[in-house]
Amino acid sequence: MDIPNQPLADRMRPVTLDDYIGQEHLVGKGAVIRRMIESGSLSSFILWGPPGVGKTTLARILANHLERPFYQLSAVQSGVKDVRETIEKARKQQFFNKPNPIMFIDEIHRFSKSQQDSLLGAVEQGIVILIGATTENPSFEVISPLLSRCQVYTLNPLSKEELLALIKSALEKDVLLKKVKVDIKEDEALLRLSGGDARKVLNILELIVNAEISGKELKKGSPKVIITNDSVKEKIQENIALYDKTGEQHYDIISAFIKSIRGSDPNAAVYWLARMIEGGEKPEFIARRLVILAAEDVGLANPNALLLATNCFQAVHMVGWPESRIILSEAAIYLATSPKSNASYSAINEAQALVQMSGDLSVPLHIRNAPTRLMKDLGYGKDYKYAHSYDGNFVNDNFLPEDLEGKRLYDPGDNAREKEIRERLKKWWKERYGY
Repeated sequence: MDIPNQPLADRMRPVTLDDYIGQEHLVGKGAVIRRMIESGSLSSFILWGPPGVGKTTLARILANHLERPFYQLSAVQSGVKDVRETIEKARKQQFFNKPNPIMFIDEIHRFSKSQQDSLLGAVEQGIVILIGATTENPSFEVISPLLSRCQVYTLNPLSKEELLALIKSALEKDVLLKKVKVDIKEDEALLRLSGGDARKVLNILELIVNAEISGKELKKGSPKVIITNDSVKEKIQENIALYDKTGEQHYDIISAFIKSIRGSDPNAAVYWLARMIEGGEKPEFIARRLVILAAEDVGLANPNALLLATNCFQAVHMVGWPESRIILSEAAIYLATSPKSNASYSAINEAQALVQMSGDLSVPLHIRNAPTRLMKDLGYGKDYKYAHSYDGNFVNDNFLPEDLEGKRLYDPGDNAREKEIRERLKKWWKERYGY
């Protein structure tokens, strides 16, 4: 049935796992969610991933396959009253020996603590199976008691191959698009602008086709549409407001914000900050990204950056909108105008890679803990040199596993603060930092 006003992404929403594209680690052969469907045994879980990767669709497919009643709530529009009313409906169904219904909560990270608290009893007692969907890290946004009752499954952006398969399916199966001869000469811009978001790639495809032909022409014959990188960029530029309003640029704008600060441009940083503020972004989300950036990109070039970013995070929790915009602006400008170093970030990355490669190497005996007599007899802590007993509170000793002795993981950055650190390390460790 032709439904011209229904968006393509909605028309193409799959209803079975066979039509579901992506997330093979969850729905592929032997994967955890497919096993749930095949066994009929379902437990509460949270789906964490960026927009447009199939969180809502997956919840609906589960309900359809298992023939469970499905209640959907949006954290943006629903309150505690809605949650309690839905739980009461589910409770009444228990008397009819029906399977536990699924309560799907979209954007569960936007629920307040009291709203999340209202779910605990029903989830604990099995009155409902909770499936939450979130674009934010559940560790930060979901209360611990609820998180402990749910598994968390991560969904990934769709790959190039998966996006192309989705486009091909739309062109072949959609009731309207299959009437059009679409020739995709170039797909780089189409895929890049989608950012691994299935909904966005279908929205862009629909926008391009509709821009070339009218609905009337679409039904008459088989018009032809040629898609190139230039045609995609031109049409998207003309309709950029469409994507701003839907919130689908959420990740693009936070990326631009972070990269502007990393690139030391306070003007661009404040502009992207304003875009997020005007778009209704949560101040805590922005502040949390600033804390990460302070450690990753400013680092020891200006250690005060992390302190200021952390204070900013605490302040916006206390203050809220609209005054938080001033606090965020100060922090963003401070970080943008600070000297930059990713040396600490690089050091922990290299250290983790080294651990993964070298395995569990033994801790040298002289720096092991020796709380018992037996451990002392075995040599634990023997010959340990207490740094404060030496001149300058430093002793040249080995603190790494023997196989890694002399290994350098931290390489100070080329900024005033870390040049001082480099000189101090050269004085202490000589050959390790004596280039």
